[in-house]
Amino acid sequence: MGAVLDKAIIFATKAHKSQCRKGTENPYILHPLEAAAIVGTITTDDEIIAGAVLHDVVEDTDTTVDQIEDLFGARVAALVASESENKREGKPAESTWKIRKQETLDHLQTAPIDVKMITLGDKLSNMRAIYRDYNAIGDELWQRFNQKDKNQQYWYYKSIAECLSELKDYPAYKEYVDLVEKTFH
Repeated sequence: MGAVLDKAIIFATKAHKSQCRKGTENPYILHPLEAAAIVGTITTDDEIIAGAVLHDVVEDTDTTVDQIEDLFGARVAALVASESENKREGKPAESTWKIRKQETLDHLQTAPIDVKMITLGDKLSNMRAIYRDYNAIGDELWQRFNQKDKNQQYWYYKSIAECLSELKDYPAYKEYVDLVEKTFH
């Protein structure tokens, strides 16, 4: 494991300190670490894996892309920036959900493969948690999200699968598609 990855793990752990996954007591850091572990099944490139570890620090903490670039270099910063939604500060997340998700999908259409790898790690980690929690609590699960309509969630996660289809030969992609279908049907 390279120095950039070690440094990313330490940085992300500090940045996400005291955050929990939506609707749970689970430490948030487990999500980016799981996303990175998934990416590690697709590539051995430490900068891509570090990008997966750091993928939510700009979106969900007070960390900036410039800080990521200073600490981890331009490539890692670009990967993190490509994974960060424009949250439209000051507007209710529920009202901007569809716009933000469509922007993600539009971006993924032409995104480079390294970005798609990180997206797959992120979304597979999300689908594992959603599938597990859906089996435990059923439709009550959707109430913890900004988008509470299960059909809209399905549209988004199914569309992600279509955008990531160039990764279709990897077990992580197959698991993702399988979990989407099991969760929503």
